[in-house]
Amino acid sequence: MEEAIKQRIRFLAEKYETKDFLPSDPSSFMHKVSGEANREATAFIASCLSYGSRKQFFPKIQLIIDAAHGEVDRWVRSGEWRCDIPDSSECYYRLYTCHDMHCMLAAYELLLNSYGSMKEYVRGKASDGLEAISCICSYFNGHHANKIVPKNTSSACKRVCMFLRWMVRDNSPVDLGLWSDIIDRRTLIMPLDTHVVQEACKMGLMQSRTASMPTARRLTNCMLDIFPDDPLKGDFALFGLGVDNG
Repeated sequence: MEEAIKQRIRFLAEKYETKDFLPSDPSSFMHKVSGEANREATAFIASCLSYGSRKQFFPKIQLIIDAAHGEVDRWVRSGEWRCDIPDSSECYYRLYTCHDMHCMLAAYELLLNSYGSMKEYVRGKASDGLEAISCICSYFNGHHANKIVPKNTSSACKRVCMFLRWMVRDNSPVDLGLWSDIIDRRTLIMPLDTHVVQEACKMGLMQSRTASMPTARRLTNCMLDIFPDDPLKGDFALFGLGVDNG
């Protein structure tokens, strides 16, 4: 990789990884609630719904925070969500029906009540980012909730990768770092957002626009060459530039 490209990505990462990044990004929702449990639960649900137009999915995430009165962890583990989201074929957001949300939240409720938190579920089952993605996908697939959470790592698992970035990266004005003690941030995998793919291709960092796990890992290796201790810092550079150019 040319040094000029490395320098540009370093510059862009510093430019975009600031508090100003938050208002227009779904990561903002986990900063709206208090307590580690609520932040983790809000982050997970926000990541699940983060696709398509932000103007459309932001209100759907906010609807859940409002229904939970900011106590998202309690709302899920208590089963209170069943009163707010009926088990029906009614559309919740785009391709997700209320039944799809019902299946995902039922599985998540069981996870929280069985393990205490998703962090405690992942602890001991995963030693790196890819294993963490795999065990999260495996849990929801095993509980009939693979419409929203990918069933395995054959796809790029963009939203799970994004959730892990939020949970693992520390010392960031955006990411929370709540899992920094169980997963090494150097093992995280780039979330292949449309903006990220677009800018990575323009810079010659990747040729394929196919959102697959091998592609995500190849791009991550490029970022490791620039940020050996923190490859997903490069996510801010490519995503932020893509939004500005969008």
